[in-house]
Amino acid sequence: CHNPTGVDLDEGQWEKLIDVIEARGLLPFVDMAYQGFGAGLDADAFAVRELARRGVPALVANSFSKNFSLYGERVGGLSVVCEDAAAVDRVLGQLAGAVRSNYSNPQTYGAKVVAAVLDTPALRKQWEEELSAMCRRIARMRQAIHDGLRDHVSGEALTRYVKQRGMFTYTGLTESQVDALREVHGVYILRSGRMCVAGLNDSNVGIVADAIGKVLKSGV
Repeated sequence: CHNPTGVDLDEGQWEKLIDVIEARGLLPFVDMAYQGFGAGLDADAFAVRELARRGVPALVANSFSKNFSLYGERVGGLSVVCEDAAAVDRVLGQLAGAVRSNYSNPQTYGAKVVAAVLDTPALRKQWEEELSAMCRRIARMRQAIHDGLRDHVSGEALTRYVKQRGMFTYTGLTESQVDALREVHGVYILRSGRMCVAGLNDSNVGIVADAIGKVLKSGV
């Protein structure tokens, strides 16, 4: 789930990108902060698993802050796909040095919460169901924005909301349009045009969609 655009590569595009990475000997760094909010836990992990399957050296930073709702604990990790066992020892040495010089001992409470959930089948099942429900809710909010804008705009200005995925969407609004959205309609989003879809609900999504539609039609 790309932040801020909400635009993700599909599996075919990822395969082509990994072909280029292999051909050029690049070392990819994958920031995986929103696993489960796009197409589901497994589908969202396709790129990482394809890199590992091909044996492509890679760095993968994952976060549980969002999909476990542990924002205050900042739980996550760095996984490294190495080309051979000798590389593993070298990488571990470098990581140990970086950890020691940066924070030495990371906080453990959030990590223990995540470990307990993932290691307990019943809790893991409940977590996966709740995450899936949130994923569907976000998709429903996207569809609601789309439906609310249908009478105002067409084309990419409309379809972007259902084509993009995840918690954030890039509205394409200019800074002047964002200003009008705030000053005229009392709807606040970042001046870059990024909007948090997860912050919408059944009570306000229609208001937001109507405001965006009116700003787009105003010619600001």
